Amino acid sequence: MSAVRAIRRTAPDPDGLLTGIEIDDRDQPPPDGWVTVTLRCASVNHSDLAAIRGHGFDPAGPPRVLGSDGAGLDPDGNEVIVYPILAAARYPDPMHDPGLRMLSQGVDGTWAERVQVPRANLVPKPPELTWEQAACLGTAWLTAYRMLFGRARVAPGGTVLVQGAGGGVPTALIRLAVAAGLRVWVTSRDPHRGRRAVEHLGAHAAFPSGAVLPEPVDAALDCVGQATLAHSLRSVRPGGQVVTAGAVTGATVGIDLTDLFVRSISLHGSAMGTPAELFALARLCATTGAVPVIDTVWPLTDARPGIARALAGQQFGKIVLRCDR
Repeated sequence: MSAVRAIRRTAPDPDGLLTGIEIDDRDQPPPDGWVTVTLRCASVNHSDLAAIRGHGFDPAGPPRVLGSDGAGLDPDGNEVIVYPILAAARYPDPMHDPGLRMLSQGVDGTWAERVQVPRANLVPKPPELTWEQAACLGTAWLTAYRMLFGRARVAPGGTVLVQGAGGGVPTALIRLAVAAGLRVWVTSRDPHRGRRAVEHLGAHAAFPSGAVLPEPVDAALDCVGQATLAHSLRSVRPGGQVVTAGAVTGATVGIDLTDLFVRSISLHGSAMGTPAELFALARLCATTGAVPVIDTVWPLTDARPGIARALAGQQFGKIVLRCDR
């Protein structure tokens, strides 16, 4: 196996100054029994930014290639999307494996020219999707898909609240919910992002964070965490649902249990999904046109400005890296 150009984490970088990554060529021996995907594109997720800042850093380990999402060609030339979870085969739902890990956690990830994965982690890429769009589906969009269709299950014509507008999961939730025939309301601390969610993503209305809504919603979809969960619980109707899949503002929250059971509110935790759900998501995107919003695309060899943009929270949609440039 020849050397692979990749973006590797070499040290914690809590201030997000990109002092702890390197872009260079190194040998990348494949694990036994895995296959090599020649990547066309990869995307940037919140988990990647947390890794850059130091989450899970092992000073005794080798520099590790970052990135969990990507799309490219398998050894037979088939176009594939990389499923990013590594789990024991005995778990039908990989998310139920207590020992699961993502690509870039103890193994090299997708911010590279090539990546090695188990063959079971290859999902067919619909030809209707571009490489950039396909590379965005494995983490944020798969998380949104399960939140909406596997947990909330709101019937067409219902109303959902998406907390936050602009990040990878919220933009995915908005696009998928609109495609499913739901009325979509969003909140944002940034009025500009709220307007963009309406004008560019199809949301039906945008409100300031914490605002009293015109009426209760059927489901609140929350990836923000501490800053918004109380508002999500207040905003759903009796018998409604709150689905949480993130905690970017903090994971410790107080919940009024009386309100929860008196109003029969269901509170669900959700995280990513299965390879079968990733395939279903890809087909849904291809057939409905509800595809990822791409903020910017950066060549792998000049990715620092794009990563810095993500670290600063300036993106609207997904930041993508071209792995073949």
